[in-house]
Amino acid sequence: MNIAESEAIRAIVGVRDMVVVNSCAVTNDAVAGTRRAIRRARRERPLAELVVTGCAAQIDPDSFAAMPEVSRVIGNSDKLNPAAWGSADPVIVRDIGRILDTAPQLAGGFDGQTRAFVEVQNGCDHRCTFCAIPAGRGPSRSADIGAIVAQVASLVAAGHGEVVLTGVDLSSYGDDLAGVPRLGDLVEAILMRTTVRRLRLSSLDPANIDGKLLELLISEPRIMPHVHLSFQAGDDMVLKRMKRRHLRADAVRLVERLKAARDIAIGADLIAGFPTEDDAMAANSLSLIDACDIVHAHIFPYSPRARTPAARMPQVPPPVAKARAERLRAAAARRHAAWAASLVGSESDILVERPGTRGHTPGFADVTLLSPSPPGTIVRARLTRYEGDRLIGMPL
Repeated sequence: MNIAESEAIRAIVGVRDMVVVNSCAVTNDAVAGTRRAIRRARRERPLAELVVTGCAAQIDPDSFAAMPEVSRVIGNSDKLNPAAWGSADPVIVRDIGRILDTAPQLAGGFDGQTRAFVEVQNGCDHRCTFCAIPAGRGPSRSADIGAIVAQVASLVAAGHGEVVLTGVDLSSYGDDLAGVPRLGDLVEAILMRTTVRRLRLSSLDPANIDGKLLELLISEPRIMPHVHLSFQAGDDMVLKRMKRRHLRADAVRLVERLKAARDIAIGADLIAGFPTEDDAMAANSLSLIDACDIVHAHIFPYSPRARTPAARMPQVPPPVAKARAERLRAAAARRHAAWAASLVGSESDILVERPGTRGHTPGFADVTLLSPSPPGTIVRARLTRYEGDRLIGMPL
């Protein structure tokens, strides 16, 4: 989603001598990484205006405004507002909880990128105990189906072979709109009213996948067979303490239903070392990788975020959380390697990316092509071997 928003900011800013740091606040490491990026950007561009925006800027604007490298701070409340970028005010951050509109959040173009990202939803109405993002993003709000369809159509006309729908809480799409359309209704409209060749969805909440969306995921060939699910944990007590809205059995049942109908690559987010997590609870999350055949795993050691309920819970020592995260990553890497190796000998349609010898399968396996093709094209290739961390493909 940050890619989509960064493209919209790029269009607003134009050709000014400006560096924009679009920050993340999902973990303490992400905030620290933002500060490092700011210092590095100032060293590389000493005369440019340097503006910090994004979630970290929204949540803690004063700390970024105090950095000598920073020229201005613009919060998520205004980062897609052209007037904010034309203002000279050093800090523009409004109460994100009062932001109820979605416009103008649809990016205008993705020149030079093969894959286009369309932000269809923003914000979150849930309050997972570990998460600071509602403070940075505000309430859930959705873009109109007609506007999204028009945006996808224009991206397809511009030559993008694949479009990705993104959002903070994508599965809650439509809760705030008249008639309460679901994400499945939006996807169906895009498929019916555009000629998009490949449609991919970003992270989905396993507790909120509507029936129409589920049917499209397992039956529609233009929807990529790659489902990323925000599991976060594989232990019921941890899930309850996180205030997640699903249990382990729900996750396993959902994956079983998906994979029984279609060869779908499963991705998932998992947090290691959540407060109160003991060895048995950690083992349940570890075993979820095999139980749900997770081949694309995003693993995060728990990071206590200020003013969240989980930060006040009994903490797991950071070295323990780090060790558990490493075990999760190792198990996920083994699962991914076995899955990728199983694709050797098969044929697949590859979306070619820059510089023309790299791309991804529909299931999002990374492929190096043995002969170049124009970026943005979709080529048929035979996957001949698995080498390092990617497949090798021979275009047919």
